[in-house]
Amino acid sequence: MKLIILNHLNYYNPPSCRPTFYKVYKKKSTEGFQSVPYVVGLFSAMLWIYYALLKSNTLLLITINSAGCVFQTVYICIFLIYAPRKARMQTLKLLVSMNVVGFGLIVILTQFVAKGAANRVVIVGWICLVFSLCVFVAPLCVVRQVIRTKSVEYMPFLLSFFLTLSAVMWFFYGLLLKDCNIAVPNVLGFTFGILQMILYMVYRNSKKDSIEAKKLPELFEDDSVIIIDDQKLPELKAKIDDVMRLSAMVCSEMKPVGRNSNPNELDMIEIQVVVPKKQATPITA
Repeated sequence: MKLIILNHLNYYNPPSCRPTFYKVYKKKSTEGFQSVPYVVGLFSAMLWIYYALLKSNTLLLITINSAGCVFQTVYICIFLIYAPRKARMQTLKLLVSMNVVGFGLIVILTQFVAKGAANRVVIVGWICLVFSLCVFVAPLCVVRQVIRTKSVEYMPFLLSFFLTLSAVMWFFYGLLLKDCNIAVPNVLGFTFGILQMILYMVYRNSKKDSIEAKKLPELFEDDSVIIIDDQKLPELKAKIDDVMRLSAMVCSEMKPVGRNSNPNELDMIEIQVVVPKKQATPITA
């Protein structure tokens, strides 16, 4: 029964990112999404597969983490396609240094330096424990962004929910197997999962405010509105006076046209000046 529950939870865990990457695909842009959690997640899944191959009776670890590797690889590929050049280069550097060089060194050192299968299991188990902690710490960059922007746009609730639920089940699975390498990291995973869900509940309504703030510049698309600073008001008034005097000189040299035309009379020109954070004051010259 525990195998069935864990398999179902971990089946829904990586695909819980699907709404995120579907959004990336639709907008053709990664926007504020980070690649670090997915690169670290891929590395952790690779380590757990290696750990399972060294240890007996670990079919569950192999099947779940193999599926995790597939999903994480797909997500990283989508990110690389639509990410800006700078973010793409940073992701590639992290991917090569961690998942190629780092994982290769771990395999080589444990196979040729560590003596005995039992020692290899212990060493790789501790490495898996450390990087499993990193998997749960990696979303902290997203948590920091949520607190700074007060928006949960880049922290999907489903991802946080399934990470928390999965951490709980893996913790009890580790206890049943008496394997601290599996149980210990999921304590931190449960803690960070709860933290993310709390932040989501706090800032979930802030998204509407940010959308309305983005629409504010549309109010100033009219050419008759000039947005200036307080320090530029005298300069603008002087320019308006110059324009009005020049108009008076030009009109005085022109003959009246029409019944009511009078060169000595000028139409009133109203220019609306909008000062940021202050009420717009019309200036009539």
